[in-house]
Order: sequence, then C-alpha cells, then structure tokens
Amino acid sequence: MERFDSRQLKSKGQSIIREGFTLMSGNIVAQAIAFASYFIVTRLFSPEDIGFYNIFFSYIEVLIIFSTGKYEMATVLADSDREAMAVARFALRANTFFSLFLLAIFSLSWTSGCQPSVFNHQFIMLIPPMVFFCGTSRVYSFLFNRKRHFLPISLSEVLGSGVVSLLKVAFGFLSRMAPLFCTLGLPLATVLGRMASNLSYLVRLRGLDYPKDITKIERRQAARKFRNFPLYTMPKEFVSSLSSNLPFIWLALYFDKAEVGLFALALTFVFRPVNILNGVFEKLLNVRIAEMVRQRQSISGYLCRFFLIVNLVALPVAVVAFFFGGDIFVFFFGDRWEGCIHYIRCLLPWTFVALTSTSLTFLFGVFGRQRTEFVFFLVLLFLRAASMVAGIVCHDFRLGILLFALSGVAVYSALIVCYLLMVRRYESTLPPSSAGVCSLDL
Repeated sequence: MERFDSRQLKSKGQSIIREGFTLMSGNIVAQAIAFASYFIVTRLFSPEDIGFYNIFFSYIEVLIIFSTGKYEMATVLADSDREAMAVARFALRANTFFSLFLLAIFSLSWTSGCQPSVFNHQFIMLIPPMVFFCGTSRVYSFLFNRKRHFLPISLSEVLGSGVVSLLKVAFGFLSRMAPLFCTLGLPLATVLGRMASNLSYLVRLRGLDYPKDITKIERRQAARKFRNFPLYTMPKEFVSSLSSNLPFIWLALYFDKAEVGLFALALTFVFRPVNILNGVFEKLLNVRIAEMVRQRQSISGYLCRFFLIVNLVALPVAVVAFFFGGDIFVFFFGDRWEGCIHYIRCLLPWTFVALTSTSLTFLFGVFGRQRTEFVFFLVLLFLRAASMVAGIVCHDFRLGILLFALSGVAVYSALIVCYLLMVRRYESTLPPSSAGVCSLDL
C-alpha cells in the first residue's frame, strides 16, 4: 500500500486550495451580488414581505428533499461514470415526477381555495417549478463535482444570483405601482433566477463526456445499489430541513410576520457566509475523502488540518460579529431592521459550530452510517419542536428563537464528536504505515 506521507498531504493541500479558490470565487461573487442588492431590496420591501418570502422558501427547502430522493449524492460514490450517470438520470426523473405531482396538488388546492392560510394564493403555484429547478440544479452540480469541474458550478451560481438580484430590485420598484409584486416579487425572482442557473448547467453539461446511452435497467440497478440514500439520507435531510425551518412553518403561524421578517433577514446574513463555505467544503472534501477511503488511505491528517484552520479563522470573526455585527447591520440596511440585532447574537454560536459540523455530514455516507446520522437529526427535531412549543406557550417569539439556536449548538457539537469517533475507528483498521499527518503546513 502506498504510504500517505506529509509530502502527499502537502500536495493535496495545495490542490484543494486551488480548487477551493475556484469554487469560492464564484460563490463570493454570487453572494456579493446578492448582498449588494439587499441595500435596495430592504428599502423596497417591508419586513412583512421578507417574512412571507422566507415562509415560501421554507416550504421549498422541505419539499426539495423528496424530489430526487437524495440520489444525486450517490454520483460522487459511483464506481464508474456510467453508473454515476445512471443514478443521476434516475434522480432527474424522480424530480420531474414529484414536481408534476406537486403541480397537480397545488392546482387543486388553488382552485378550491384550500391553500395554507400562511400563503398568499398569488404565489402558491410557484412552488412546483421552484422545486423542479432546485432539484435539477443539485443533480447537475454533483455531476460536475464528480469530474472536479468547479468553474461551471461557480459560473452557474454567479448567473443565478445575478438574475435573482436584478429581478428582486426590478419587482421591488414595480411593487410601488402594482401591489401584487409586494408578495409575489421576491419568490418570482428566485424561481426565474434558478431557471437561469439550470440553463447554464445544461449548456456546459455536454463537455463532461458522460455516457448518454443509459438504459432503464441500468437506472434501476443504480437506484437499487444506492437505496440507502432514499431510505436513510432522505428522511434525515427531511428531518433536518423541517427542524431548521420550524420558525417559518410553525412559529410564524402565531406571530406577526414583520417579526418573522426581522429574524429571517438576520438568519440570511448570519448563515450566508456559512452556507458559502459549507457548499465549497462539501464539494471539495466529499469527493476527495470518498476516494481516499476507497484507496484505504489515512484521512485523519487531512481532516485535522481542515478542522483547525477553519476554526482558527472563524473564531475571531464570530467574536467581532457578536459585539459589532448588529450596528453594522443597521448601518447598511436602515433603522427599521434594528430588531435584527437580537437574532444575530442568538444565532452566532450555532453558526460557529455549524461551520464545521455541516461541512462534514457526508462522512456518514462515506462510512455507511446513515442510520446514526438520522438519529442525531431526530433528536434535533424533537429539541427544536420543544423550543417552538415554549415560544408559543410563553407568547414570546424571541424565546422560541433563542431555544431553537441553543438546540442547534448542542446537537451540532455532538455531531462533531461523532465524526471524530468514526474517523478514529476507520484509522484503526489501517496498517501503521498509513498513519496520517496532522499539520497546518499548506
């Protein structure tokens, strides 16, 4: 077995920096565009409009879990490109059928007037196309990720963010003349932006040279082989997404939508940097760690360095944000968003822990421990549901959010401990000559 020494680790570290820069540059540009647009959007839309928009998007994040069965995650674990394309084709078909099912259900709901009271009927029909475009984007992204073609992923993110931001501002101005766009403008802009991102992926997909003559039998065989993803990963993702969105799906039913909007904007900007980094880390680490495990190489030094660097950089940033983030927030977005300061401070500890924990959830799939992961997120759902009940019973939205954030800190910290134990158990099965090197030398 080839020795995985410090020189190999250093070479892989330099490679991950190059690839990470490609991914992060696109994400940073995309998020910079979105951030800049909020200087205008927060002055064109009210906290109540932002609250309704986040309620809409919360339903999307929950429904999207079912659209592909999480089969897109199996593309990076497939033994060959043919198998990867087979499972991707299966995921795309599942996404199409689920989106059409939602379209039928919401069409009946809309015509009968039975849509949830938290929705405005004008945009309930935007849910099915949004689910469809989000599902296809995830499948395409994983196909590019398998080939380590990160530039198309970055370009797609930039294009989608640019279209969304431009349309949000345009619809914001239109809302002054047509009140329909007050609630319709933000979700409609997001749907059109996601569609543009999909088109960007499709244009570049042919350059990947994946097999095109995939048969129905191959799709079924791939689906059967990776059935743990719909059996365990999908329920886990559903539980995780549902628990993350409980403030918008459940708590929002009992409180003023303007207060929901304040929390939503704070959540968006506190977690925006984390989501950027998590997306980059997942794409970079998932493929590499899966490959190293298949080759029976040590991963402890690789993950140790990742953990130390991320936390050494993130800690001072989190401290500064805790004490001065609220004032900066009000300066940029205006006095009517001053209520966000409380939520920023509640969310920062959870954000700090999630930066590492969420980036490494793929380890459960790599080691075939999806059932263990599911248990963690069931516990998280229970704790967060209890937080929502406490907020509702005490008639205190802020209390509910504080307990919600603290439950995230507790469970995500436990997840990090679980990752360390899984890696330690894997390393114990390797011969001594394969021992990893924990080093900060990039």
